[in-house]
Amino acid sequence: MKHQENEIIQLSHLPKGKRAIIHNHAESDFELTLLEMGCIPGEPVLVEMVAPLGDPLAIKIAGYYLSIRKTEAEKIMVTVSAVEA
Repeated sequence: MKHQENEIIQLSHLPKGKRAIIHNHAESDFELTLLEMGCIPGEPVLVEMVAPLGDPLAIKIAGYYLSIRKTEAEKIMVTVSAVEA
């Protein structure tokens, strides 16, 4: 699925190699942990790798790689960037 620039989607729907900016998080028990790991609003994120069955995702954020489960990536809303990796 092709996403348009500035469209807000769940991080779990961002294709491999696509960049985005974190917009916000859904409220959850995991929200504080996400913030502590650098998933803060305004931070650029890149989907680097996706496991063969789609779970987990490897994202590049704040200068490091983070492996995150798809269910948690669904709680992170991102704004799609026009710049590809």
